[in-house]
Amino acid sequence: MNYLVNYCKNSFYILISISFTLFIFSLKFLLTDLVYFIEWEIVSLHSMSIVMTFLFDWMSLMFMSFVLLISSLVIFYSNQYMEADYNVNRFILLVLMFVFSMMMLIISPNLISILLGWDGLGLVSYCLVIYFQNVKSYNAGMLTALSNRIGDVALLLAIAWMLNYGSWNYIFYLDIMKNDMEMMIIGGLVMLAAMTKSAQIPFSSWLPAAMAAPTPVSALVHSSTLVTAGVYLLIRFNILLENTFLGQFLLLVSGLTMFMAGLGANFEFDLKKIIALSTLSQLGLMMSILSIGFYKLAFFHLLTHALFKALLFMCAGVIIHNTKNAQDIRFMGGLSMSMPLTCSCFNIANLALCGMPFLAGFYSKDLILEMVMLSYMNFFSFFLFFFSTGLTVCYSFRLVFYSMTGDFNSTSLNMLNDKGWTMSFSIFFLMVMAIIGGSMLNWLMFFNPEMICLPFYMKMLTLFVCITGGFMGYLISNVKLFFFNKSIEFYNFSFFSGSMWFMPVISTIGVVKWPLILGMYSYKSFDQGWSEYFGGQMLYKQLKNYSLYIQEFQNNNLKIYLLSYMLWVIILVMMTLFLK
Repeated sequence: MNYLVNYCKNSFYILISISFTLFIFSLKFLLTDLVYFIEWEIVSLHSMSIVMTFLFDWMSLMFMSFVLLISSLVIFYSNQYMEADYNVNRFILLVLMFVFSMMMLIISPNLISILLGWDGLGLVSYCLVIYFQNVKSYNAGMLTALSNRIGDVALLLAIAWMLNYGSWNYIFYLDIMKNDMEMMIIGGLVMLAAMTKSAQIPFSSWLPAAMAAPTPVSALVHSSTLVTAGVYLLIRFNILLENTFLGQFLLLVSGLTMFMAGLGANFEFDLKKIIALSTLSQLGLMMSILSIGFYKLAFFHLLTHALFKALLFMCAGVIIHNTKNAQDIRFMGGLSMSMPLTCSCFNIANLALCGMPFLAGFYSKDLILEMVMLSYMNFFSFFLFFFSTGLTVCYSFRLVFYSMTGDFNSTSLNMLNDKGWTMSFSIFFLMVMAIIGGSMLNWLMFFNPEMICLPFYMKMLTLFVCITGGFMGYLISNVKLFFFNKSIEFYNFSFFSGSMWFMPVISTIGVVKWPLILGMYSYKSFDQGWSEYFGGQMLYKQLKNYSLYIQEFQNNNLKIYLLSYMLWVIILVMMTLFLK
């Protein structure tokens, strides 16, 4: 066991040291506006050369440092969380492969090498989702893998289309792509790939299903790696979204995703699924602000979201561990009394998610909403932005009231406490980052302050929406207020909202049902129908009858023998007469 502990700790020390190094480099690149484009010639044979290209700028270096920081803390946290698992060694290797695939995607300015990282993420995520090896995990793994395959195919088609140009380094062609209608096809395909990876409508159903993975994996996947890959790719292709049809389409889809996920989280009772739907809502926010043209803001929210979302999942993991693997928030309650440190960190992460002033989420979310108010936008998109923000606060407060306050609703005898220092260290480190990270990044990324001048009622709109959402969350969570359960009274609405607008059903049964029915009809009409009746079956029956008939002849029956003898004599006599 000591060997395995060292294995986790070694990975932690290596990853966190690389993370801090990359962060210092990213600061230098940001302040001096440096970009390094490195080409490594792997093979050169006659006139053909295979070249690997890497792009190092402040954005890729900063994102890599954040991914490595979170993954190092996740691995350190897994040291205790997965200690009962015999295959913890294999688990850490899978996580490291996952992180390596993400690194590959971040530093690639080339569609081919992006595909290597992209497919690496897809394959390793499948291995991690099915890690617990039960039917639910296998189904979730297949849904995750097959949904992401659509995006992989779109990326392959984009690679094929780029054969019209001189190279696969898309970074050279972005300006041409904007003015060339043909190159907009590549933009559309890349956008489709990003929509599948970042689980936008109609590919949203795989993201809550991927909660079948161990909680440390959820903390990594839903904060800084798999789901953010699509957003990061579109940040690189941001020129194609400015004032184009693609941008308008993405704004509508991501706004609806944000609204759908926020609404669904208010009807969900699974702790991890609530946080997963929260991730989906935030991804919709990133995509929508990116489609308006503020790619730096999208990247800023990507980094701040990674910090508090990883913290949320880690705290959820400790709660699940303590409540003997119960994930239903109705079984929880009064946790703040017995797990003060975990609940404090959980609340800080929740408030950062809601945009509480001076926490990480506030700096990015408030800026995004104010830029939305300044932008030229229709009322429907404006409504989706603000209503979804209110829903975020609503489900966050509902979660807190259900799990932290009141009485513990599961067993009367329990041993609830904050887990050992290994898990607490990871949580505490991320909590500090969730408090100071937003302010630090704000100073670094936007060192030329911009004046946002708005009327008083618009300036206060964000605050009003958040307070209203928090109050609604309290009302929903307080069951004593209503004698009869409102979700049963409005059953159709709550079922529709709670099932993510029937998207999981459409993605699974919806895709398979009609082909299966068609197959059944063709099987009945062809394999078991007329063709079979007049084909193979009829031939078989006729041959069987003939063989029975011949067998009857060959049974040495005396009557048949005499009759055949008499027939033979008659034939001979007739032949003799005929020949004369």
